[in-house]
Amino acid sequence: MEHSASAFWLRAPGQGEIRRVAVPASGRDEVRVRTLYSGVSRGTETLVFRGGVPESQFTRMRAPFQDGEFPAPVKYGYLNVGVVEHGPPELLGRAVFCLYPHQTRYVVPAASVTPVPEDVPAARAVLAGTVETAVNALWDAAPLVGDRIAVVGGGMVGCCVAAVLGRFPGVRVELVDVDPGRAAVAEALGVGFAPPEGAAGECDLVVHASATEAGLARSLELLADEGEVIELSWYGDRPVRIPLGEAFHSRRLSVRASQVGMVAPARRSRRTYGDRLALALRLLADPVFDALITDECPFDDLPRLLPRLASGEQPALCVRVVYPEE
Repeated sequence: MEHSASAFWLRAPGQGEIRRVAVPASGRDEVRVRTLYSGVSRGTETLVFRGGVPESQFTRMRAPFQDGEFPAPVKYGYLNVGVVEHGPPELLGRAVFCLYPHQTRYVVPAASVTPVPEDVPAARAVLAGTVETAVNALWDAAPLVGDRIAVVGGGMVGCCVAAVLGRFPGVRVELVDVDPGRAAVAEALGVGFAPPEGAAGECDLVVHASATEAGLARSLELLADEGEVIELSWYGDRPVRIPLGEAFHSRRLSVRASQVGMVAPARRSRRTYGDRLALALRLLADPVFDALITDECPFDDLPRLLPRLASGEQPALCVRVVYPEE
């Protein structure tokens, strides 16, 4: 039997709306999921919201269950936690995570959902996709025991990286951000905090996630000789200058990209996408991650929330979207 649901769509750059959509009957090897929560991936989703995806990246930037095409109209998002209403017995009634947009109910292949561990609250599991990005970045970065590490940029991704790094033995981890309010988040995560001008230098590794030219330049300045910046920022359609003069060559510094679209080369032959996501969900058993969910809003408020996030009027980390029972 076909159902209907409500979904958030970007009607045009800067304009969102709630639409009624058809939900097909679930077939064999499929699940029907009723959404409990979704998360707004603030950096990427606000870039999509303002129409900032470059045409050259339209294909690469597609979300797994995206409808429509960039720049709009498009249904976009990938942090969804719900309960299985119909499907295989082993999943029925289970809380699951899925890379699905903001929609009250949906049908996907059973293999596309990942069960949320019993010790992870469903409300926290909306962070799974962002923690997965952090896991992939650290597979790329390969930090060592005792490393001196800065994470430049205290948004969702940067804070998730810092939270995971804070559990590494013997490392010095400092979250660096222009917003002094991030100091409280860093304290909750168990890592240090500094404004850019006060950050500790001589770093073996810097993870950059501020999506600003100034943040990238400061990341290079914080490195010790032969140190490396792992670049996690995605700038969309904005050109970015990087200071490769002065001592960049003589100090043998490196800048290397990390992107969650592919499993990091260091683990690609031995880990699947499913393995990586399941690991991220296991890490979320730690309640320290609750510090990253700073705001909450009802599903019906999404058309009003996204403009506030895109303009900076609402400087949230993760906004958890709460769904009504339909």
